[in-house]
Amino acid sequence: GSSGAEDEAGPGSAAAAAAAAEAAAAKREQQLRKFRELHLKRNEARKLNHQAVVEEEKRLKLPPNWEAKKARLEWELRVQEKKKECAARGEDYERVKLLEISAEDAERWERKKKRKNPDLGFSDYAAAQLRQYQRLTRQIKPDLEQYEKLKEQYGEALYPTSDSLLHGSHVPSKEGIDRMVADLEKQIEKREKYSRRRPYNDDADIDYINERNAKFNQKAERFYGKYTAEIKQNLERGTAV
Repeated sequence: GSSGAEDEAGPGSAAAAAAAAEAAAAKREQQLRKFRELHLKRNEARKLNHQAVVEEEKRLKLPPNWEAKKARLEWELRVQEKKKECAARGEDYERVKLLEISAEDAERWERKKKRKNPDLGFSDYAAAQLRQYQRLTRQIKPDLEQYEKLKEQYGEALYPTSDSLLHGSHVPSKEGIDRMVADLEKQIEKREKYSRRRPYNDDADIDYINERNAKFNQKAERFYGKYTAEIKQNLERGTAV
């Protein structure tokens, strides 16, 4: 009787062992699949991270005005393509461009043109001084009553000549001093907000070793470039004495 029980238990236990082994193998296969997926994701993340580092390094090496220069070049290319299309159709590009401008933009540009003293940016110190002179003269509001009082007080001495000795005799009014102080404060405030961007030329020769040396070379070129141009050309050609 006992041998029969063992024979009956044997096949069942074997089947259970086989099922357990199959479940363990399936679990192991699932773990290996998951491990392979994680390995692939890690490699992909490493590759993307490396690409991001390379792109960041390229962007840092570009000049600070690269984005603006790139946008400008793209705009010029679009303009050239538009001109070619208009020429192929036998149309005038300037006329087509004006037709594409909205009424609001045209009105805004006209208002900008009509400004009495538009800020055209820095060209030279003489132009900047002229703009400031025009602004100050427009602000002058003569006090005719005060003028008549001074005329009665000083007489002909109110109109000085080369022989007049009026140093220290004139005392400005408190209102005039306050007006001058307010204008100077406005000038200081505006000057603090203004910063002129220096253009960067990619095609210029690199004759500097750092930023400070570049600025020094620019100043030297500005003051002595016309005197040393021939010497510099001889040195570049290798024909200097």
